[in-house]
Amino acid sequence: MRPWWAQTVSELRLTLRNGEQLLVGIIIPLLVLVFFSLVAIVPLPAGATQRIDIVAPGVLALAVMSSAMVSLGIGTGFERQYGVLKRLGATPLGRGRWLAAKVACVLVLIGLQMLVLVPVALLLGWNPTGSIWLLAPALLAGAAAFAGIGLLMAGTLRGTLTLALANGLYLVFLLLGGMVFPLDQLPTVVADIARLLPPAALTGAVGDATGSSGAPGGAVAWVVLVGWAVGAPAVAAWRFRWE
Repeated sequence: MRPWWAQTVSELRLTLRNGEQLLVGIIIPLLVLVFFSLVAIVPLPAGATQRIDIVAPGVLALAVMSSAMVSLGIGTGFERQYGVLKRLGATPLGRGRWLAAKVACVLVLIGLQMLVLVPVALLLGWNPTGSIWLLAPALLAGAAAFAGIGLLMAGTLRGTLTLALANGLYLVFLLLGGMVFPLDQLPTVVADIARLLPPAALTGAVGDATGSSGAPGGAVAWVVLVGWAVGAPAVAAWRFRWE
């Protein structure tokens, strides 16, 4: 237990001291939340009464993606490239406790993000209703899905390539995930493909859990999200190479 706790604290310290990680995990989601809630970039979709109803669920999904895919993937990719993972596997920490520390670090970071983003969204007029108890399962499923994608990249590619690919996916998912632009305002074919990807599924699940009329997901979003939450970590575990 002590090695796991020490590694978890170490992971958190390294992450919180990294300016790039804070930019991606806190500052960018916060700027997206405020900007797209106050500025009329696109028309409101049917059923939405205010922009924050569209933006808030998407920004929570964006925050999860930032920590579980971008931060985890890039950090692990460089640790693997520099031989850190190989050395840690031979220490008393072991690979199992190292992975548990990574998971704990991601969950703590997501919790910190929620502590910052949710109050700001409430100040901007967001009024979550509905099945709020479903929010935690939605966020956990999203974290599992994006962590699987991040670890798949980190465990199969060089650190530099993981860095480029993770940042590229971040931008693509931001545009196609219903996070700032409603899916029904995208071309039909693009929107249909986007609904099968984890960002849109997580945005829809969060929208359902919070009763946000501007970002409904329905049963399809939950099925897609659970599928990614199970499938992505499974593929990552299968393909992951420690050195």
